[in-house]
Amino acid sequence: MTFQEAIKLCFQKYADFSGRAKRPEFWWFALFTFLASMILGVVSSMLSGLFSLAVIVPSLAVGARRLHDIGRSGWWQLIWLVPVIGWIIMIYWFVQESNPTTNAFDETIAA
Repeated sequence: MTFQEAIKLCFQKYADFSGRAKRPEFWWFALFTFLASMILGVVSSMLSGLFSLAVIVPSLAVGARRLHDIGRSGWWQLIWLVPVIGWIIMIYWFVQESNPTTNAFDETIAA
């Protein structure tokens, strides 16, 4: 998955908290939000803040889908609220390889 494909997919699935997101999709979108926020921060802190607010829902959605990919509930994102230890755990989970087997979070295909 390329950088542009990942950004496009994350914005297409703006508030879709179901299904899975592979590592490249998550990390390309994280890089995009980081770089865009930094660039906008140089221009104006207000623009950076507005951008951060605009991408909070797709960021949470792709994070939930990434956790689904390793077999965890998206609610585990609340662990970000625990300083340092929570951040380390989340980063560890986000860098894990995908679970190749089906799990409770796979999208079902309507027949």
